[in-house]
Amino acid sequence: MVFKPHVSSWGYAFFLTVNATSTWAGIFPFLPLEFQTVQVTLTFFLAQSLAFWGAFLASVFGSYFFPHGARRMLVSLSALMVFAGSACLIGAMYLAELTLVLVAGGGILLGVGCAGLFMLWQRYFASLPSEKGNLRLIVGTALAPFVYFALYLVPIALTAFLIPLVFVPLCGLCVALSVREMKIDQPMFEDVPRQHPKVYRQVMSDFWRSALCVGALAFASGVIRGIALLHQEVSTVVNVASMLGSLISAAVLLVLWYRSSFRFGLTAVFRVVYPLIITGFLLLPFLGAFYLNLFAALTYMVFSLVLMLMMMQCAQISRDRGINPVFIYAFFGSVVYLMQSLGFLLGWLSDSVSSMGSEWLFIVAMLSSYVLGLTLLAASGTLFKNLTGKAATQADPIEFLSLRREPVRGESVRGGQAQDGQSASSGSSSPCTGEKGFDPSQDDALSEKRLADGAKRRSDGAKRRADSAKRRADGTKRRNRPSPSDDFGTIRDRLSKRCFDLKDAFGLSSRETEVMELIARGHSVAAIADKLVISENTVRTHSKHIYTKLDIHSRQELLELLESLGG
Repeated sequence: MVFKPHVSSWGYAFFLTVNATSTWAGIFPFLPLEFQTVQVTLTFFLAQSLAFWGAFLASVFGSYFFPHGARRMLVSLSALMVFAGSACLIGAMYLAELTLVLVAGGGILLGVGCAGLFMLWQRYFASLPSEKGNLRLIVGTALAPFVYFALYLVPIALTAFLIPLVFVPLCGLCVALSVREMKIDQPMFEDVPRQHPKVYRQVMSDFWRSALCVGALAFASGVIRGIALLHQEVSTVVNVASMLGSLISAAVLLVLWYRSSFRFGLTAVFRVVYPLIITGFLLLPFLGAFYLNLFAALTYMVFSLVLMLMMMQCAQISRDRGINPVFIYAFFGSVVYLMQSLGFLLGWLSDSVSSMGSEWLFIVAMLSSYVLGLTLLAASGTLFKNLTGKAATQADPIEFLSLRREPVRGESVRGGQAQDGQSASSGSSSPCTGEKGFDPSQDDALSEKRLADGAKRRSDGAKRRADSAKRRADGTKRRNRPSPSDDFGTIRDRLSKRCFDLKDAFGLSSRETEVMELIARGHSVAAIADKLVISENTVRTHSKHIYTKLDIHSRQELLELLESLGG
C-alpha cells in the first residue's frame, strides 16, 4: 500500500500544529519570553482549559439531546474562533492595559475552537472505513511534526502572524474539502440517542475504564505541564518532545501495521506504560534537572501516542455500535481533559507546598503515583469488583489488519449471474432473512437446466471461496493472527471456528464477525440488536458490509460458505 497523503492528512497535520502552538499558552513557543510571565500564562491556561473541557462536556449532552444540532457543526465557526483567539493573543502583546483581558478571551476562543475542530476531525475519520480512516489519521499525525518544526525556520517576528493568517485558514479549507466526501447516511449520523438510551448507557459502562486510563496519562502530562510553567527550559523540551512523540508513535504504528495484524485496547496500553510513568515519578525527587527534562519528554511522547489511539478507539466505537461519533469522543475528552487540568494545578501549586521539610517534587511524586495506582486498580477490575465482568470484556479493542495482506479476490456470484444476462441484484435478499427475491416463473426463457447450471456455479464459487478462505486462514494463524480479547475469540463450536476462519480470510472486523455468527445461528435483526446492545439499523449496516465482503447475497449462501470450509 502506498502512503500517499490525502488532503485530510495534511489538514489534520495543520490542525495539530495550530493546536500545539496553542497548547502552551496560545502561540507562546514563538512569542517573546518577556511576554510569557507566570500571570499571563496561568490566566491563559485556566481560561483555555475550562473552555476546552466545557466544550467537550457540553457536546456530550448536546449530541445526546440535540443530535441534529451536533450534525450541523460549522467548520467556519470553529476555524473563526481559533483565528480570533490567536488574534487576541497578538493584541495582548501591544495593548498592555488589556493584556489579561485579551489573554483570557483568547484562551476561551482557542479552547472552544480547538475542541470544535477536534470533534469535526473525529466525525470525518469515523465516517470512513476503519482502514482508510486510521491510515489518514496516522499519516496526518506523522506529518504534523514536520510542519511544526518548519516554523522554527521562520523569523519569530513573523511566526506569530503566520499561525492565524496561514495555518488556520489552510486547516479550515482542508476540513471543508474532507467533509464533502463524508457519507452521512450511516447509522452513526442518523442515530437519535433518546430512542435507545440503553445503547448509550452500555457504551459508557463498557468504556469508562478506557477513558479513565487515558485520563490518568493526561493527569501525568498535566503535572509536567504545570512544572514547565515554573521552569522555562522544561517547557521547551516538552514542546519538542510532544511533536517528536507524535512522529515516532505514528511511524512505529505504521511499520507494525504494515508487517502484521494486531488488536489492543487503551487499557492494555496503560498497563504497558504504567511501570515507566510511575517509576519516573518516584525517581523525580532524587534526580536533577536533566532527568526532569528527560521524564517530561517521555511523558509527552506517551501522551501523544495515546491521544492518537483515543481518536481511533472512538471512531471504531462509532462504527461498531452505530452511535454518534461526537458523543463518544466528547465523553472521552471530558474525562481526559478534566484530569489533565487537575494535574496541571498540582504541578503548578506544588512549588509553594512543603511537607515536613520535603521538597515540592516529593508532593508531586506521591500524589501522581497515587492517582496512577488507583487508575490501574480500576482498569484491571480489582477496585470495583462488582462492576467487572461484562463491561471489562466487551470493550472493543482497536483492530489493525496487516496492510500487506493479499487482497481477497473471491469469485463473484453477481459476476456469474451477469454473464447470463441476469441483474446483479436478482439473487439478493435482505440480510438475516435468507429469502431470495428471484422468481423463475417471471421469465419463461429460464429453463430448468439453466437454473441448475446457475446453482452449480454458485456452489462451485462457494467452494472456491471456501478453499481460499482455508488457505488464508491457515496462513494467518501461523503469522500474526490478532490476539483475541477475554470474551471475543472464544471458539465455542465448529460454527464459531469457521466464522473466525472467514474473519481472517476476508478481513472482517470483530463486530462484523459477531454479527455474522449470530446470523448463521438464525437470530433475527431484533435479537442480534438486543444481544449486542446496538440499534437494529446498525445490525443491518453490519450485515450489508458482511455480505459485500463475502460476495454473497443471503443467509443460505452464508451457511453454504461456512459448510464448505469443513474442519
